[in-house]
Amino acid sequence: MRATYREEPCRTALNRVTGMGFRWSLNPYMGCAHRCAFCYVRGFERRADRPSDERYGSSVRVKVNVVEVLRSELARRGWRRETVAIGAATDPYQPAEGRYRLTRGCLRVLGEAHTPISLITRGPLVVRDVDVLADAARRADVQVSISIATLDPALGRWLEPGVAPPRQRLRAIRTLTEAGIAAGVALAPVLPGLTDAPRDLAAVLAAARDAGATHAWTNILNLRPGTREHFLEVLEHEWPEELERYRRLYPAGASGYLRRADAAPIEARLSAVRRGARIADRRRIVLSPPPPPEQQLLPI
Repeated sequence: MRATYREEPCRTALNRVTGMGFRWSLNPYMGCAHRCAFCYVRGFERRADRPSDERYGSSVRVKVNVVEVLRSELARRGWRRETVAIGAATDPYQPAEGRYRLTRGCLRVLGEAHTPISLITRGPLVVRDVDVLADAARRADVQVSISIATLDPALGRWLEPGVAPPRQRLRAIRTLTEAGIAAGVALAPVLPGLTDAPRDLAAVLAAARDAGATHAWTNILNLRPGTREHFLEVLEHEWPEELERYRRLYPAGASGYLRRADAAPIEARLSAVRRGARIADRRRIVLSPPPPPEQQLLPI
């Protein structure tokens, strides 16, 4: 499916976030050509009366002035250099970035403003911006997380139809960490019955560790309204034997999160696998900002 790009200016670049591990997010694009079957943003699109079914990702909004708007926002006296999460709603390294280079521009501006960056992507195009990320990492904390749900290419083609194969993403982790940038893996989402077998989970984390990953985090699939309907259609077509399981685990009208009793055994497996993977920061080169100057006490 070819995406069409709508060039539309934005009024704001930074979005205030509540209930997450960060307070600010940045998305140079809205809509994603990766078209992941499990993408929770489909739910947001449905609430906004935009397509959340198989048409999702066919139209991508390009915030053509986002770099200039971001520069203006970071220059405000009230900006406290809090961490900015990039890619929380739309992948910053989807194909449009190869043409528009807005993510690259935003990274440069954030680095110049000594603002910490937390970036998440499924796009190996991130390696193009090693130079900008390295420069930003010398000024403020920078962390990159590369999302990988499975190493099975056949499974991945249906779950992540517009995403590069997992091996390319693993190479991206290696390229970034060898340049001194903190890059790890997001084993996400974990799909009950499809990707949650301990052997499969361990394979992803082992491959990430071998690629030099500095960190790893995981989360379990969320199927909120909008995402649920599309995901169930994909299941019915590709894995019909799993359809009833998912209807039970993710009932219509519920929050989209697994019930505690269903999530607990998966979380226990994830904890055990993470311990066994022994992922740690083993970079030979470590790019980091200089420590703050020590306050000199004047004699009384």
